[in-house]
Amino acid sequence: MYLIFCIDKPGSLEIRKANRDAHLAYLKEQGDKLVAAGPTVTEDGETMNGSLLLMNFANQAEAEAFAAGDPYGKAGLFESVTIKKWKKVLGD
Repeated sequence: MYLIFCIDKPGSLEIRKANRDAHLAYLKEQGDKLVAAGPTVTEDGETMNGSLLLMNFANQAEAEAFAAGDPYGKAGLFESVTIKKWKKVLGD
């Protein structure tokens, strides 16, 4: 499993909003590879400022290809994208 953590560029909320539908459609195409996904938010609990995804991929290259194809990434939304292999130990 892979954790993908993305931080939006400052002042890019309009880019996020403009590409949100395409991003969500892209995630839905992933089927059972998608474990969990959602935006990070500011302290107000509403303003989106990044993304966190848990995905089942066979290897790092597959995770990187997924991230490269994300409409958010293609639109230049992210300041940084971190991809890490992740091992679940606790939780449902």
